[in-house]
Amino acid sequence: MLVQANQFLKLLETPHFSIFNTANMSINKVILVGNVGQDPEIRSTQDGREIANFSLATSESWKDKNSGEKKEKTEWHRVVIFSPGLVGIVKNYVKKGSKIYLEGSLQTRKWTDSSGTEKYTTEIVLQNYSAVLQILDGRDRNSSSDSYSSGSSAKPSRSNDIHIEDGDDEIPF
Repeated sequence: MLVQANQFLKLLETPHFSIFNTANMSINKVILVGNVGQDPEIRSTQDGREIANFSLATSESWKDKNSGEKKEKTEWHRVVIFSPGLVGIVKNYVKKGSKIYLEGSLQTRKWTDSSGTEKYTTEIVLQNYSAVLQILDGRDRNSSSDSYSSGSSAKPSRSNDIHIEDGDDEIPF
């Protein structure tokens, strides 16, 4: 992965990409493939926009060199979706156990609990043009995968490459 990042940065330094100053560049992108831990929670803001929340488990397994025993480690990630099109997809098609691929960004927010203690939560956030959600196991767990993105203009269907546009996205340049 480091080699690919270095090749990308070298590409940005070519004359075609001279508008980029890579010395001050940073990237906040998260890509996860995992299983949804519980049915998504759909909440509404005061102005009526829906937000989807769920946890996603990612696991890795290996064989212990000393004992030969199979080991597994699971990480849990909090996912928050603000893109209206993707919230609709999650609301209708994602449930506990669904295997999904997603692309978002890391955000840490500060909040105060009921006892007045300040706490921090880091979440994977899907919003605007850069958010991608792909359901890998389909509705009936045997069908082809469905892909949804907040950056294009088609309505949901049963094809392998489906995109949803949020009309109020800002242009990133």
